Amino acid sequence: MLEQWLYDHSGNGAFLQDYGDIDLLRIDWNVEAISTKDFVRMPTGPSDGDCIDEYAQNPDHWINVRQYGVHMGVALCWETHGTWKRWPILMDRSLLGFSPAGLQVVEGRTRVGILKGRWREGALVARKHLAWVGRPTMRDLPHN
Repeated sequence: MLEQWLYDHSGNGAFLQDYGDIDLLRIDWNVEAISTKDFVRMPTGPSDGDCIDEYAQNPDHWINVRQYGVHMGVALCWETHGTWKRWPILMDRSLLGFSPAGLQVVEGRTRVGILKGRWREGALVARKHLAWVGRPTMRDLPHN
């Protein structure tokens, strides 16, 4: 699934603007459990600006428009588990040259916006959420 996403986004202009200089093959991709507190503070790429906050303004709308096809069951996941159906994709900001590193939303801004909005409203949200996370490979880290 992650490989398909990477292939699908290779021609996306906004994606290329934010991540085109990154060698995606030199990133270790793993699934991690990330806290809600970390997600609600997490930025996204510059081409997407403040879209997460825009989605957070009306989370129920964004849940309700995702009812068909691959999105079937999205509302049920939020209502039952307080999380998303499909994991977003995050990247360690050190790969982008930012300091301090932290994580950045690469794909799944709507999902993170829904989480942020539901959290603000006091609706059911899980304490942790699964996400694909890209970090520098071990071979790229400094060795002592």
